[in-house]
Amino acid sequence: MTISTYNFKTLQSKLLLIFCLFVYSSNFSQEANTSKKGKTGILSFETEEIDYGTIQQNANGERTFKFTNTGKAPIVITNVKTSCGCTVPSYAKTPILPGDSSEIKIKYATNRIGIFKKTITIISNASESSKILRIKGKVLKPEAPKS
Repeated sequence: MTISTYNFKTLQSKLLLIFCLFVYSSNFSQEANTSKKGKTGILSFETEEIDYGTIQQNANGERTFKFTNTGKAPIVITNVKTSCGCTVPSYAKTPILPGDSSEIKIKYATNRIGIFKKTITIISNASESSKILRIKGKVLKPEAPKS
């Protein structure tokens, strides 16, 4: 056996080893992803948009998004972000177990006159880690008193 044949066989063995490791690792990651999908929580909202309709200035701006964990693992909501400071969320900080229901309360500042469209982003460990909800409506200007 010459040196060049030896180098070629060594190279061929190394390439075969690298190929086998690549196939093994890609198969392992597919199995991990498949098993994770079936074992996560799922946020199932009754509605993903609340329409306030037409409301009076300074009317009650509180509304509730109700949801159920329809998945197979507990869900922990880590943050709820709103598109502006005029919308304030409140929510349970405890885990929502599979089959349990909970809610996210939203309070819109109805002292602002005009049409509004806002988003609420739910950050959690659910299958959809970032979920966007919406509110919309119109706040009417108060009528001037009749003299």
